[in-house]
Amino acid sequence: MTDVLNWGLSGSATLIALVVGYLFGSIPFGIILTRLAGGPDLRSIGSGNIGATNVLRTGNKKLAAATLVGDMLKGTVAVLVGARFLGGPEAALAAGAGAFLGHLFPVWLGFKGGKGVATYLGVLIGVKASIALVFAAIWLSLAYLFRYSSLSALVASVLTPLLLWFWVGMPKAALVMAGLTVLLWIMHRENIARLLAGREGKIGQKG
Repeated sequence: MTDVLNWGLSGSATLIALVVGYLFGSIPFGIILTRLAGGPDLRSIGSGNIGATNVLRTGNKKLAAATLVGDMLKGTVAVLVGARFLGGPEAALAAGAGAFLGHLFPVWLGFKGGKGVATYLGVLIGVKASIALVFAAIWLSLAYLFRYSSLSALVASVLTPLLLWFWVGMPKAALVMAGLTVLLWIMHRENIARLLAGREGKIGQKG
């Protein structure tokens, strides 16, 4: 997507883009796919989260992978739809923000959704794919070194707005992603507390 340097949307157009993005983001792929596969309601097992990590607790790795892809794609699709049909780069950012909010607070589930990492990455793919690759590389490197999924995502998300602003010159996108980063950290507040206490579960750790 081209660089976002100017805001040209009216208030109503921005609201439309936000709502469309929100509807994309609020699709609970984890719950839908798990139920279609004959599994339990995700909200009744593990962390109660609707994301891929909790789907993995059902023991179905393929289903978890499909959920991860679905949660990513709804962010990417929202950005692309905003860019193509709702007003260009500015609408794309608004739709991306809406998709992230929809995943965190889906109206269909009483506004109790996921923690947003996959959708955050999906939005970033639509905004600037090269920075999304850097995000993924940072996540993979830290996950390999420390085995903490949450820590990897939190660090990668903090660096994302800085990379958008200073590396590729996208200040407006950087501001939007900074806002999403703050929300991502808030949604991971329990993980942060466990990390500080040394009680956060590691990748591949059982029990």
